[in-house]
Amino acid sequence: MLERPLPSDAVQKLGAWLAGDGAPYADGTGAHAVRYIPGSWADIRPWPSGLAEQVGRKPTSLSRAQVLAVARTGVATASWTETLVASYVWGQGDIGYGAHRLGEILRPAPVEAVLTQAIALLATDGAVAGYRRLSGAIAGLGPAFFTKFLYFAGGAVVDAPGLRPLILDQRIARVLRAYTTRLGEEIGLEEPAELAAWLWSDGGWTPHRYDVYLRWTHVATVQLAGSTHWPLAPDLLELALFSGAWNPYKSSLGPSVSETPSPSRSAALSGPCPGASGIPPWTRTGPCGTAPS
Repeated sequence: MLERPLPSDAVQKLGAWLAGDGAPYADGTGAHAVRYIPGSWADIRPWPSGLAEQVGRKPTSLSRAQVLAVARTGVATASWTETLVASYVWGQGDIGYGAHRLGEILRPAPVEAVLTQAIALLATDGAVAGYRRLSGAIAGLGPAFFTKFLYFAGGAVVDAPGLRPLILDQRIARVLRAYTTRLGEEIGLEEPAELAAWLWSDGGWTPHRYDVYLRWTHVATVQLAGSTHWPLAPDLLELALFSGAWNPYKSSLGPSVSETPSPSRSAALSGPCPGASGIPPWTRTGPCGTAPS
């Protein structure tokens, strides 16, 4: 993947996305927003002051820029739970059981300490070190959501070494799985789909796999910038892939990524099982019907 980051059809599709649906984000992804219902999160503490008051059923927008502002406050106050809250709300959107999940995650006392340790490692050793500290450290908080926390925190921490953290969730992993399968077929590997499914499963990615993802996104962004008007912004590529801008699947590989519903980042779920009702049909079949964390 690192030697062959993007094929020509991907460059074409992604360039077309930037000129069309992605045009509002050409100067930055800060405007990318989701809708959430503030009153659904009424029991969550601490609640970031930059988010709407926790009352009412009227949907409210929450943008990447707003969550980044919360993370910058986290830098100033040396506390990170509010950044986790803001990034989690942004990731879940209007999914009804998101507040229950978050309440379970926040209940153990060491959460703030673990987050602080992860950001200290991010600041000194880079994104993968922060990822490694969070892996399995907080019950119910899998990489689909703690990479959102790392992404926003990484945007606020000045001079962190290495590549900036990016979001890695189920939907992104499925794009990478499809492309890895395609590459394996092109070079004649035996059972390329099985290998790709092992490398890019629906969750539980190792720190090494996260490192590969960051490096691939970086080299792919450089490739796009050299071939199109794409800015040097790897998080724009993350957003484009999540949005279904490029479908690596060949027709023989099954349903396309773009055919999978994606109303919010909550398509990549992790954590304790909710009740049977309200489980989105686009999540992986398994225990509780959710994707593994």
